Amino acid sequence: MSEWRTGPLGTFIEFQRGIDITRAAQTVGDVPVVSSGGISSYHGAAYSSGPGVVIGRKGTLGKAFYLPGPYWPHDTTLWVREFNGNNPKFVYYFMSKLDVSWLDAGSANPTLNRNHLHPVVVTWPAPREQQAIAEVLGALDDKIAANTALAATAESLATAELSLVVERVRLSEVVALRGDQVTPSAFAGDEVDHYSLPAFDAERLPGNEPGESIKSSKFSVDTPVVLLSKLNPRIPRIWRASPRDDVRSLASTEFLVLEPRGVSPALLWAALAQPSFSSDLDARVAGTSGSHQRVRPQDALSVAIADPRAASTAQTAVVESALAAADLHRWENRALAETRDVLLPQLMSGKLRVRDAERIAEEAGA
Repeated sequence: MSEWRTGPLGTFIEFQRGIDITRAAQTVGDVPVVSSGGISSYHGAAYSSGPGVVIGRKGTLGKAFYLPGPYWPHDTTLWVREFNGNNPKFVYYFMSKLDVSWLDAGSANPTLNRNHLHPVVVTWPAPREQQAIAEVLGALDDKIAANTALAATAESLATAELSLVVERVRLSEVVALRGDQVTPSAFAGDEVDHYSLPAFDAERLPGNEPGESIKSSKFSVDTPVVLLSKLNPRIPRIWRASPRDDVRSLASTEFLVLEPRGVSPALLWAALAQPSFSSDLDARVAGTSGSHQRVRPQDALSVAIADPRAASTAQTAVVESALAAADLHRWENRALAETRDVLLPQLMSGKLRVRDAERIAEEAGA
């Protein structure tokens, strides 16, 4: 710990309030505009050349984002104006683990004030140690990013393979709609795999949660199925759910639970992942709110899809193997993220030395 110093955060880095810019004022370009929830749009000009670190100032307090290149920090954020010789990637990891919720200066809407953030006393390593910490954690994040890209490529391959099938069939002819619901509180004391919309959007893996923490009724998932989101079908959310033998699986009632009939879940998924299916489904939405449009189950079941039963043996093999590979990459990502999240606070506090963290990261596959 000899290279570590203790002092106010503002003596190490300086935050500045972001700069407001409306959508109407933005020009065409590829510069990310970063709001409190992340990249919200793109603009033709940058306010900072980067690399940069931005945290949520309004709404989502303290959530950290790293920008490797030019960016525009929105008014709903605080951005690091001065790194003062500190490693930007280290600063990002440090701010990722720093709890700022107690600094909320808002009333109805949570707000973070930089004048309250700067005096927070922190323990801070020298630049050499910062770089070493950033490299260990960065190796894990790089592996996660590579796995995510490989999973997306595998899923694209499966989708493209089934696009060669010309035969069409109504969805209702190859699935049974499951609707049996359970009350999660009945599983108090047990962990359950929860297939929710936020979990899909985050990593396409179910959240593992205590049964008592899930408040509303859910669909029971006890066999391999395909989950199809009813909400805002313009955003395709199609999920193969494979329940584990030793863990109860539940799905949000925002999904249609489709049990394949005469086809595998992988082939059914590949048929539903076709862009034509999503556009046809979107044309059947009900409701006027752009954020809460839903498709009715009977309307979804009436949509024509590429008939997965018509896939050849070779096509089936490609789809099955590609999606199995995608699953492996995503589950490996969860293990890598768990390792990173365990290492992060220990490295940032100096309790764990970098050489030990490197060994742990290597054992995790980074």
